[in-house]
Amino acid sequence: MALLLKTDQLWTCPNCSAQSVTHEARPHSRFHICKGLHGLTAPMVRAGTRCKVVAVEREDYIGTDRVRLDPERGRPVMSVITTRDDGQDTTVFAPTAGGMGSGS
Repeated sequence: MALLLKTDQLWTCPNCSAQSVTHEARPHSRFHICKGLHGLTAPMVRAGTRCKVVAVEREDYIGTDRVRLDPERGRPVMSVITTRDDGQDTTVFAPTAGGMGSGS
């Protein structure tokens, strides 16, 4: 007879009112479109986790790269950083390079 474990994990967001429940026993994470970060995709944290989740603006030249923009300010965003007492995680928005046209 096999023992089946069912775990419920409550996820919350420190920047908005989003909540979610997962039932996965293996390590995993949860993301959502965060109203508190102007619609950027951001990680949720386990309920009760003390942390700060912030968007980091891209400060270098973007040229023809297609980058993720902050929908409210129109500024390029390069990552979302989650800082907890025991460490830090980063969600990176990698740009898409734009190709040059092939002239004649």
